[in-house]
Amino acid sequence: MSLNVLNDEKPWYQEGLRFKCTGCGQCCTGAPGYTWVSDEEIKAISARLHLTVKEFSQKYLCYVEGRYSLREDPNNYDCVFLKNNRCTIYEDRPKQCRTYPWWPRTLKSKKEWDKAAKYCEGINHPEAPLIQFDTINEQLRIQES
Repeated sequence: MSLNVLNDEKPWYQEGLRFKCTGCGQCCTGAPGYTWVSDEEIKAISARLHLTVKEFSQKYLCYVEGRYSLREDPNNYDCVFLKNNRCTIYEDRPKQCRTYPWWPRTLKSKKEWDKAAKYCEGINHPEAPLIQFDTINEQLRIQES
């Protein structure tokens, strides 16, 4: 696991963190990067879009460093499935998307968490529930599987 959450030493977020997805779409916009997809996710998204895996792959995937990633809009780096600030494949979105903001990079330190909050209005949102330590760690485990 990227963060050593299984030992006796608890990380900085041991008291939990506040997060509430507001549906703003910011996590899907503006920064170049990769949205990794597994074979299972490719099949599910292909089926949702009524495409064969081959058709889907040719239209929506790129192969980088031995893995598949969703393409981005080359003009603004938005995810190709983001339309009007909404995910058009939400029910079948990749694990990477489902587990945001509970990523090792974001949870590395309070400084990184607060940095992410500048882009994601749901992090530390005043109406956000407190997400418990165990729930956060479960999201980390999902990513690692």
